[in-house]
Amino acid sequence: VQLQASGGGLVQAGDSLRLSCAASERTFSSGAMGWFRQAPGKEREFVAAIRWSGSTHYQDSVKGRFTISRDKAKNTVYLQMNSLKPEDTAVYYCAFGPNLILSSISNQNAYAYWGQGTLVTVSS
Repeated sequence: VQLQASGGGLVQAGDSLRLSCAASERTFSSGAMGWFRQAPGKEREFVAAIRWSGSTHYQDSVKGRFTISRDKAKNTVYLQMNSLKPEDTAVYYCAFGPNLILSSISNQNAYAYWGQGTLVTVSS
């Protein structure tokens, strides 16, 4: 499975941005699709995920601001980011875990396939 992330850019605090992750194959029949991010000098961290069932999961710091969704027909997952803050600045990665279970939803080691990352920069 190949994943292609896009949609990053430079925005101001308070702005919105939508990231897209297009998969080369169907990825919604099992496991989960997730978004992770890595800020400069920091470890990669979980942002959000959507399971095959459609249930969604978020890191506490983005709850209420970010929304993960999917378009099955396009094999694409989206991350709508609203009310962006400078601390959201990072490279954002999409990932797919075909056998991922709920207890591992935020564990990057549970995801087998990764996109190349897209940079989001939020200026203050």
